[in-house]
Amino acid sequence: MPNAFTPQAAGDLNYLKSLNRSTILATVRRHPGLSRADIATHTGLTKATVGGVVQVLLARGWLREGELHARGGGRPGRALYLDGSRHFMLGTEVGVKGLRLVACNLQGDVLAQQQSEQAPTSPEATAARLAGMLTDLCRSPDLQSRTCLGLGVALPGPVKPDAPVLRLAPNLGWVDVEFLDLLRQQSLEIAGSWLLDNEANAAAFGEFYFFDGTPPESIAYLCASSGIGCGVVSGDNFPFISRGAQGLFGEIGHTVLQPGGAPCHCGNRGCAETLVSGWKLREQLDVAADASLSEALARRGDEPRVKASLAQAGEALGWLLLNLHHTLNPAMLILGGSLTRLGEPLIAPALAYFEAHQNGLLRQPLSIPVKVIGDSTFTAARGAAAEVMARAAVEL
Repeated sequence: MPNAFTPQAAGDLNYLKSLNRSTILATVRRHPGLSRADIATHTGLTKATVGGVVQVLLARGWLREGELHARGGGRPGRALYLDGSRHFMLGTEVGVKGLRLVACNLQGDVLAQQQSEQAPTSPEATAARLAGMLTDLCRSPDLQSRTCLGLGVALPGPVKPDAPVLRLAPNLGWVDVEFLDLLRQQSLEIAGSWLLDNEANAAAFGEFYFFDGTPPESIAYLCASSGIGCGVVSGDNFPFISRGAQGLFGEIGHTVLQPGGAPCHCGNRGCAETLVSGWKLREQLDVAADASLSEALARRGDEPRVKASLAQAGEALGWLLLNLHHTLNPAMLILGGSLTRLGEPLIAPALAYFEAHQNGLLRQPLSIPVKVIGDSTFTAARGAAAEVMARAAVEL
């Protein structure tokens, strides 16, 4: 499946320029402070190639020079860093329970953010509301002297691999929605590339792209929210999002764990979401749709019914972690989404199940790390902004 951020025409000059540019940017992003000579050593590119690309990136405001490197002999080199002062990317998430927006610089730092806890309604009304919030966000003082690189939108459902079309958002009731077109009808003045992706894919991409240091070979991000989804990213200078032939890669919430079990919002029975999801816990524990699930259950934490439901849901979450480990075998698992706010009553049984069973197949004491993001309110929106940056680097 083509990678949306990778130049596809192998062998031509533009391809080579994009490859070199993205390689150098990735190297500086992961190892800030390297000199031109250091970059050449790290990447295997010639010093002349590195020097030429760096000059372009400096001129366009993607890199900045820092201190001189002390050397025993010869001309000292200057440290290079991403320039976080010249550009910004917009990332948004349309979640089942609200809207989240961020503006990030090239280093992944959030410059401005905004959220609404009002649930989306129709695609048209949601696009109009999101456009108004984007307009307000772009008025933030920290963005006024910067250039916008584009807009990324994350949605709660599979997106076509070859077109920006939301296939289905079962927890919103949206089918075949061209959401970017609806946004464009709002006459937004946002420059750069616009892109659309699944929320779990966007979150996974952001965690991989803005990883502190050298990222693992691959990560799987399990998003446990109103629904359950997964994004998988691997690669190096051109991170690759696995998508599948129909955009269904990672729809682990709709894998069947109990054939003939409870009805799911997707129309099947016994899906994983019928065992662990925000909507299922609300249904089980009589929490209103407009109430905060974490706050409601925190007040009722001593109820035996609540304890039992969270323990059962947590174990089911552990099943999904183990299934991801056995089917995709990523180098790191990341658990995020609004359900992580439920804390130990849900997370502890999930991690305990995974820890007890992850080595059962190979029978070797190896360990795949699991990172839990306690507050992932803006994780998918920040990931959508990271996707914009990756595309802008290719299109420079």
